[in-house]
Amino acid sequence: MMIRAYLRASTGDQDANRAREALKTFASEEGHRIAGYYTENESGAKLERPELFRLIDDSESGDVLLLEQVDRLARLNQKDWDTLKDRLRVKGVLVVALDLPTSHRFLKSGDLDNFDGRMLSAINGMMLDMLAAIARKDYEDRRRRQAEGVEKAKAAGVYKGRPVDDVLHKKIMILLGEGKSIRNVASLLGCSTATVQRVRGRIAS
Repeated sequence: MMIRAYLRASTGDQDANRAREALKTFASEEGHRIAGYYTENESGAKLERPELFRLIDDSESGDVLLLEQVDRLARLNQKDWDTLKDRLRVKGVLVVALDLPTSHRFLKSGDLDNFDGRMLSAINGMMLDMLAAIARKDYEDRRRRQAEGVEKAKAAGVYKGRPVDDVLHKKIMILLGEGKSIRNVASLLGCSTATVQRVRGRIAS
């Protein structure tokens, strides 16, 4: 069994590596070592996340995808969530999250073919689905409240939009000017690929 940690934050303003020590400590207390960390700044509502799928591709059957919270993995709509679950199932990757206690037993059980193992997988699957649904609802509720706030601000004539991070954008322009790829720049600066693409678009226009 190999354990790979997935660390995600949704914007460049959030530190995707914040949970690294918590995951490392948890794995150590369970008698395991984390084989690798996969870090990215991407929205959890987005299915296509390069580091997440690199982790899955690197895994073999019985390996563990470890994360701090289920919402780090999925704020997806139902169709995309089903797609991701199927990808994990085909590879045989087990999901273990610090906020999903039923998943912790995967680190203690080496035989998931017996009755107890199948029951654990079924129960954990249901809990994972439930937490993913809650994470999606939370995402949609926050987006709705943000949109309502913007509309109120516009109506009051005080909406100014999101401030531009000039320092970050200048760093992005420098790295792009050096010929680095969008993904490489995003990784180096800890921002999303979407942010890098927007800056590149401004340079090209």
